[in-house]
Amino acid sequence: MDVYTRFMAILPSVDKTTTKRELTDKQKSFLEQLVNTSGDAKKAAELAGYSSHYHHVVKTLKSEILELTQEILANSAPKAAFKLVEIMESKKPIVQAANKLTAAQTLLDRVGVSRVDKVDVNHNMASGGIFLMPDKAPVVIDAEDADYDYD
Repeated sequence: MDVYTRFMAILPSVDKTTTKRELTDKQKSFLEQLVNTSGDAKKAAELAGYSSHYHHVVKTLKSEILELTQEILANSAPKAAFKLVEIMESKKPIVQAANKLTAAQTLLDRVGVSRVDKVDVNHNMASGGIFLMPDKAPVVIDAEDADYDYD
């Protein structure tokens, strides 16, 4: 299945973005072309009919592009998960297994499926250390009621 077919299913949700603004036909075309060109913003801008520099289009559609990117990664996450399992369970050597493993782990990290890092917060007071006390409440002394010691 080619890139166009795989990710065209994502585009209808781009038209219903969570942003409150309406996209022009040209902007929608740019987002479609961005998928068609596998993320080549310069080529996508040309195909959508933009004559100015593509950086302006990218800046204007930044939130929509990020949303599209997140959806592409989310749609690819199951494939990455299966690739991890395939590499783990394979009895045969896999060509470029380390690269595929790294790519799958990175993709899963970016969509929020990552390993859990635990930090040990136990502390032995016998070994010394710092004991934190709560802040002291401010003491207000009225100067008229104060006792002064004049020695």
